[in-house]
Formats: sequence, C-alpha cells, structure tokens
Amino acid sequence: MRTLIYPGSFDPFTNGHVDIASRAARLCDRLYIAILTNSAKKQYFTAAERVKMAQLAMQDYPNVLVESYGGLLVDFYRMKNANAVVRGLRSESDFRFEAEIAAANKLLLPDYETCLLPCRIDLAFTSSSIVREVASYGGSIDGMVPASIADIIRRKLNNTHLTALQPD
Repeated sequence: MRTLIYPGSFDPFTNGHVDIASRAARLCDRLYIAILTNSAKKQYFTAAERVKMAQLAMQDYPNVLVESYGGLLVDFYRMKNANAVVRGLRSESDFRFEAEIAAANKLLLPDYETCLLPCRIDLAFTSSSIVREVASYGGSIDGMVPASIADIIRRKLNNTHLTALQPD
C-alpha cells in the first residue's frame, strides 16, 4: 500500500491545500493529512477545528484521512509507515524552505522522502495568512477556501481586526 503524508498547519485549509491534497490522493492508496502545530506560528484555529475543516474539504476523497499530531513529522511518518511526504510549492522561496526541511528530516530518518508538487498558477497567491487577513476585515474569501468550510472561517474571523481596537 502506497501511503503519503501531506503535513501542515492548515490554519485554515484553503483551495490551494485542496489542490495539492486531491492531486496527491490520486498518487497513493492512502493519504494522511497531518495537522501539525508549528511552534513558530500563532494558531488561529484549534487543532480540532483544523481537522474538521480538512475533513469537510476532502470529504469526496475516501482514501484521505485527517489526523492531528503534536510531535515530529518523522515520528508520524514512521508510525504510518509512509512512503513519502507531499508538499506544495507556490514559489522559489517555498522550494528553498522545503528543501531545507526535507534535508533535516532525512538526517533524522534516512528513508524519509519528500515529493514537491507545484501549485496551480491560479492558486499561487492563496495562503492561509491571506485568507485570515481578508476574513478578519469581513472581505470575501469565496474562491480562496472550499465552500464547505467558508462559514466556519467567517464566523471565527469576521471583523476580528475590530476587536483588537476595542478598549477593555
């Protein structure tokens, strides 16, 4: 059985994530979307919320499983007996970053492999941070996120920039 892992913070899940995950799902028998905690980033959605959004976004793909994991990616890789990790690339800077992470993970686990998939050109500027920014100002996130999760994101983030300006 060919098993791939698509890791990320997915805070929130976007159409770019759906694109990479759906393409990866066609390449394997089982794809794990691993919802990880990135200690270098502030998390806006809880792990449970991020799992739910990914499940809703990928519900038409029976070979896709979504799990949260709080440890090292190489440990999750080993636990799932994975064949490779899949990462999406939007730009040259993404490539440099992903190459460094892949090399570090390969040092930790010699049989670790990374597959890099370029994103669709129309999704190259879609990112979780842009979705959060637009939603926090009440802007339209249609086309940036799956319709199945847009309301979850709007309810959590709509006009949150205003609350930061309110006195206590």
